[in-house]
Amino acid sequence: MEFAHKSVLLDETIEGLKIKPDGIYLDGTLGGGGHSSEICRRLSGGRLIGIDQDAEAIAAASERLEPFQEKVTLVRDNYCNAPAVVKSLGLEGVDGIVLDLGVSSYQLDNVDRGFSYRYDTALDMRMDTRQSLSAKEIVNEYPERELYRIIRDYGEDQFAKNIAKHIAAARKDSPIETTGELNELIKAAIPAKMRANGGHPSKRTFQAIRIECNHELDVLKNSLDELIGLLNPGGRICIITFHSLEDRIVKSAFRKNENPCTCPPDFPVCVCGKESQGKVITRKPILPGAQELENNSRSKSAKLRIFEKKE
Repeated sequence: MEFAHKSVLLDETIEGLKIKPDGIYLDGTLGGGGHSSEICRRLSGGRLIGIDQDAEAIAAASERLEPFQEKVTLVRDNYCNAPAVVKSLGLEGVDGIVLDLGVSSYQLDNVDRGFSYRYDTALDMRMDTRQSLSAKEIVNEYPERELYRIIRDYGEDQFAKNIAKHIAAARKDSPIETTGELNELIKAAIPAKMRANGGHPSKRTFQAIRIECNHELDVLKNSLDELIGLLNPGGRICIITFHSLEDRIVKSAFRKNENPCTCPPDFPVCVCGKESQGKVITRKPILPGAQELENNSRSKSAKLRIFEKKE
């Protein structure tokens, strides 16, 4: 299956990076190489480092970026390890970073990966197939209270408690093996009246399990300060999020790096010694335009935020 993924907010991201032809750029969520190929087109003496934990993404991007191979380095890893990757290449910093968070269209549409509630297949949801933890282990082995917490916090589903209860009861008889089985349990846990009005009943639970399986929010939360620290003076980081949980983390981290002072507001001067790392470029997130929304329905929840390192 071809790694087809429409890069969301592509023009806005490329413009937001303020690319220098001789700059060094890092794409921390390489995917099919959509953002990276556009960055490479604008480089003359510059360099691009592409990171992705998905082997199929690395293979697809290698093919797509083949015309630019002399300026591209691809690494199979998680973007949380980007500082170590950059250092291992003998570099001290980069001029721009792109993160396009969440699951790709390819991962959703590839039946074997078990990300989507639209297909009946084995429960998996691993972005990095080298890791042992999969959706199947989460669904069958996590205590009911943990399932409830995950679905409530990561899926923001008002029926989290009942969904967790149905899952815990069903697995006593036999393990839950497929996305289809999980779909039926979620459907049974949500009142029919609510199912009729609220989109697909499994959407929020599948999101929650995927986030837990790949530690998505923890990785994001624990990486942002280091990624901003990796930027050269005047460098920019552009982050595209797809749900409120991610967006809140990015918004908060950008604000904190712009104004990290922890002194009481009535102090005449700062004594905490925490210095600003730069400035938030996007006071409000950049959203997809009407044309993009029409051409790519998956872009509807996308938000782009940009931060610039101080000179």
